[in-house]
Amino acid sequence: MWLFSVLLPLLRLYLCGIKVLIYQMFNRSFTLPVLPRQNGRVAVVTGGTRGMGYETARHLASLGMHVVIAGNEREEGAAAVRTFQEEGVEGKVEFVFLDLTSLKSVRQFAQAFADRGLPLHVLVNNAGTMMVPERQTEDGFEFHFTLNYLGHFLLTNLLLDTLKRSGRPGRCSRIINMSSATHFAGVVDMEDLNKRICYSSHAAYSQSKLALVLFTYYLQEQLAAGGFPVTVNAVDPGMVDTALYDNLWSLAQAMKKPVAKTLFRTPAEGASISIYAAASSELEGVGACYLYNSHRIQSSDSSYDSELQAELWKKSCELVGIRDSCTSYQSTA
Repeated sequence: MWLFSVLLPLLRLYLCGIKVLIYQMFNRSFTLPVLPRQNGRVAVVTGGTRGMGYETARHLASLGMHVVIAGNEREEGAAAVRTFQEEGVEGKVEFVFLDLTSLKSVRQFAQAFADRGLPLHVLVNNAGTMMVPERQTEDGFEFHFTLNYLGHFLLTNLLLDTLKRSGRPGRCSRIINMSSATHFAGVVDMEDLNKRICYSSHAAYSQSKLALVLFTYYLQEQLAAGGFPVTVNAVDPGMVDTALYDNLWSLAQAMKKPVAKTLFRTPAEGASISIYAAASSELEGVGACYLYNSHRIQSSDSSYDSELQAELWKKSCELVGIRDSCTSYQSTA
């Protein structure tokens, strides 16, 4: 039983990876179109100090956005801001500390942002981790589930009123959730979201990415029902050569290095889908999409399970200690 619980998620995840690599072998990363200026708009990018988050923040700032990089590495954050300033990006860029594994830190970030009175037009929930050995956060939750999903769930909800006030018809605010093809291998176990019965880092990671897609579709449906000018989309960057793979087993690391040089996307290429979702005219007013290589594709069958979406939403509200605000969304429709 234990072997089955650990081996099956591993095989399913690596099968997803092989499928993505085959696709990337024969298909180039899409080239970003010329995007409209974003002067006067404000974005928050989590995990924006490195990798795809860094590239996303830099590109949005180059379009004239005021970009708030949210991350838990202060030195990296300061270095990123200096680099952007030296490059002469047009928009304002700043770093604000945020530890997504701490619900207290998420609340402090959201409150500090609200106190500034800034609008918020784009929220890119980019930060993530993969294949971390079993560990719990200070709040007692599984690490992947919290960093990849639950922290972003709370952050989004706490910033949602600002997003709704900042959007308008024809110029919606946008929420972008970073998922991956591994969500196809994911199973959201409502009885064991913290994976305490039999821990598998592969299962925990896949579950967190599926949870993000379920969250995307459910939130978009409720916002649309309430008539709010906010769109929510999930993006899939493909396999990208970033530090996300640092926790792979030694053998997998050795096998990954030569493959990454030829088949993996660069961080800039991987970030292009988030940038496209955040700023393209083609996606104005369009939500509930799963975007891969600029295309709207079908996500996993389980991600469209409306009962599972609602159940996960309700449970997530309980876990982070917030009111289920979707009831109020529907009542205003």
